[in-house]
Amino acid sequence: MAYPTTRLRRLRKTAGIRSMVRETILTTDDLLMPIFVTHGVQIKEEISSMPGIYHFSLDMLNVEIDEIVRLGVPGIVLFGVPASKDATGSSAYDSNGIVQQATRQIKAKYPDLVIVADTCLCQFTDHGHCGMVHVHEVNGRTVGEVDNDASLTYLVKTAVSQAEAGADIIAPSNMMDGFVHAIRLGLDEAGYTDVPIMSYSVKYASAFYGPFREAAHSTPQFGDRKTYQMDPANAREALREAEADVVEGADMLMVKPALAYMDIIRTLRNQFDLPIVAYNVSGEYSMVKAAALQGWIDERAIVSEMLLGMKRAGADLIITYFAKDMAKWLQE
Repeated sequence: MAYPTTRLRRLRKTAGIRSMVRETILTTDDLLMPIFVTHGVQIKEEISSMPGIYHFSLDMLNVEIDEIVRLGVPGIVLFGVPASKDATGSSAYDSNGIVQQATRQIKAKYPDLVIVADTCLCQFTDHGHCGMVHVHEVNGRTVGEVDNDASLTYLVKTAVSQAEAGADIIAPSNMMDGFVHAIRLGLDEAGYTDVPIMSYSVKYASAFYGPFREAAHSTPQFGDRKTYQMDPANAREALREAEADVVEGADMLMVKPALAYMDIIRTLRNQFDLPIVAYNVSGEYSMVKAAALQGWIDERAIVSEMLLGMKRAGADLIITYFAKDMAKWLQE
């Protein structure tokens, strides 16, 4: 007796059938666009390692935001590049800081555009670290170490200042222990109980951040960030990091980077019922752009597959420098 052969290809026969049974759908609503704002006038300066991504002064910012809104991208992640830096990153929590000014300006024109404020100190401190540095002597040499608890005070001040300016979501990226609890408490005490926290819960000490550090002018002046960002070899630790943030009051959990950590995205999706955010970071963007500029790959096809993979892995939202491009392609 001849038995029928399994015919999985039946459901792939036509574009219409494939569309009907498609399991994962990527939409513009899934995307957030990072934006870099800086002081000065008439500045739209392309970041050399990130083709198509720019620093914008406030007077040039509206044109970029106009396009983002026109394309239907629902929100942005705002990064500030300050005019001056100091040991405590005081311009991060200055009510007239660049992020605060940009937030008020955008909200005045587009009150419904979601503004996610990156809450960190690295681009505002003169040493380039994400917290306060404690300098002391060890065996006759001067050593600088990031002081976890002292850093929390300044991170809370930054978060409250950003909320006061009108940020819809606070996104702490510093990876200090206890940062979600401290910021949640600070926001609540300041009256911002309805402002959610999108925690950079699982942020690895990754080589994929290189182009961003040029964009944000945030390269550490000594050492590295391996004492507070996660070891790329560790997966179980990601669950401990995320669980701590859930307990402390996080409203969304982020995995950063995304491309090399899709297993971590899936792990968090399986374990927690909060929205999961994937950050498609600068190095991931720049590699695709560089290959596309050489004509080695089909950029649109690669980006579409890459972002779809992140969503299939479990991401509810994707922060990506391809957000505008992807929105255009989805409309065609």
